Amino acid sequence: MDLALIIGGILLLVIIGLVGFAIVTYNRFVSLKNAGEATLGQIKVAMKKRLDMIEQLLGAVKSYASFEKEVLEKVTSMRASMAQAGPADMNLMEQESRSILGRLFAVAEAYPDLKTNTTVLSLMDAVRGVEDEIARQRYTYNNIVQQFNTMCDTIPSNIIAALLHLLKMEYLEFEEDIEKRPDVSF
Repeated sequence: MDLALIIGGILLLVIIGLVGFAIVTYNRFVSLKNAGEATLGQIKVAMKKRLDMIEQLLGAVKSYASFEKEVLEKVTSMRASMAQAGPADMNLMEQESRSILGRLFAVAEAYPDLKTNTTVLSLMDAVRGVEDEIARQRYTYNNIVQQFNTMCDTIPSNIIAALLHLLKMEYLEFEEDIEKRPDVSF
């Protein structure tokens, strides 16, 4: 009788331990997912802010260089679709907005009057500040994704991930070529 009670107690402790592990692991997955979504939201806000500044720069620069109407429409379209954008969409938007921004910076360098225009200079500085903010948030997001994906791949948390049908999260892989001189053709 005492042996059966001891075995029953051990089994109960093992079951409690397994349930506790499952709960802790599940909560960690949810925490990482929520942190990733919150950080992605912050990146979207910063990218919208950058697109607004690009639009303002387009307005300030258009008297010096003729930008196609489609560039302005592209910026407006990207800003409108930012709310529903997932990581893959944001990677594409990042690449396109960096291309437009690079062209704007090249125009500013090509015209001495623009280099001294206080509005253009302050907008360019503000854009650089937003670039830094986006880079910091992207770094944070990618760290969260790495932790989540590692949990999906490693034993024993991968068992919980498989039972819950959790899929790996997607990294943000923005281009880092903003310093590279773009081809400018208007």
